[in-house]
Amino acid sequence: MINTRIEAGIAELRLSRPQAMNALSYALVEELSQELDLMKQRDDIRVLLIRGEGRAFCAGGDLKFFREKVQARDAPGFRRFLELCRDTFLKIEKFPCPTIAVVNGVTVAGGLELLLACDLAIAAESAKIGDGHARYGIVPGGGAAIRLPRKIPVSIAKYLLFTGGLFPARQWLEWGLVSDVVPDDALDDRVAQVCAAILRHSPLSMAVTKRLVNDGLEQPLSTALDSELLAWDAYTLSEDVLEGLSAFSEKREPAFSGR
Repeated sequence: MINTRIEAGIAELRLSRPQAMNALSYALVEELSQELDLMKQRDDIRVLLIRGEGRAFCAGGDLKFFREKVQARDAPGFRRFLELCRDTFLKIEKFPCPTIAVVNGVTVAGGLELLLACDLAIAAESAKIGDGHARYGIVPGGGAAIRLPRKIPVSIAKYLLFTGGLFPARQWLEWGLVSDVVPDDALDDRVAQVCAAILRHSPLSMAVTKRLVNDGLEQPLSTALDSELLAWDAYTLSEDVLEGLSAFSEKREPAFSGR
C-alpha cells in the first residue's frame, strides 16, 4: 500500500490505495509509519515526498473502518488508530529533512491532516482540498483542529472546520497553506525544481533550520532566539559552513557533505 522510491537523494512515499482514493486504513498508516522509520535511518535522503496514487492525494480516514468500530462500540480500537495517525504525522513533521506533499488530487480530512504535517505542499490546479470531518459528524483526530489554525488565520481555519467544504488549490494558496499551484501536467516538473533547489544546500543546514522553525513556533520569542544562537554555535564548527564560505570566496559551487 506504500510504494517507495529513492533516487538521487529524494525519497518518495506513495500512498497506493487508488480504488479507495488512498483512504487511510490502519494497515496503510502502519506501513507508512514503518517506512518513515526506515527512511530516517538512512543518511542519503535529502528530501522526502509524499503523494497519492491515482486521482486523489488522500480522501481521509477509511469511513468503513470507522463505522465498524463505532457500531461495535470499540472505542479502544478507534483510539489506537487515531494514536497511530498522530504518531505517524508527528514523524513526518519532525523528519530531519524537508518534506513535501505532492497534492495531485482530492485531499480531505485525514488527507488534509497528512498534508499539514509536511513542510511544503505543491498542488495540481485541479486539486480540491478541505477538512470534511463535519460532513460526517466526525471531529478531527489527526491534528486538523490543532495544526490548521497554526498555519493559516484562525478565523479561516474555523470556517473550514465548521463548514467542511472543499476548495480549489489556488484558494489554499491565498490562505497560505499550499506553497505553489501549477497546471496538472506541470506538477512533477515543479516538484523536481523545488527538490533541486533544496538539494543544492547543505543537508545539515536544512535539518537545523527546520528544527529551529518547528521548535520556535512553540517557544517564547526570547527562548527561540537563544536557541537560534546556540544552533549557530554548533553549526559554526561544521565542515559545511567552512565549505560554503570557501566556495563563496573561491567563486565556485559548494560541495556540501552534511557534516
